[in-house]
Amino acid sequence: MADSPEAIKKSIKLYFCIGMLLFMFTVLTVLVATVPALDFGAHGFDGIDAIIGVAIASVKAGLVAFIFMHLNHEKKAIYWIFFGAIAFAVILILLFALSFIDPIIFKGMMPDRIGQ
Repeated sequence: MADSPEAIKKSIKLYFCIGMLLFMFTVLTVLVATVPALDFGAHGFDGIDAIIGVAIASVKAGLVAFIFMHLNHEKKAIYWIFFGAIAFAVILILLFALSFIDPIIFKGMMPDRIGQ
């Protein structure tokens, strides 16, 4: 933590820089979502825009967690928990995406006609 006036001024400068960086990432997210010239979707697929938006939001969330929530001063155990939760979330998202790629179809489970 900051013990001297110089350290306080340094931390205020860091917080201001991170705040400006978060503002720029927010503007970038809005531009990716709204400006047609930055449309990365192919043939009507807007998934690339969403992936870019989520990636920018993830970077912003990481900055907020590490700087404003002071996770950069924590012990190493918190990093194992933090990155373990992120890895678990990524695995769940990939499993969810996999269900759209290869859906399970139960052809023999439901009769085609009622009354048979």
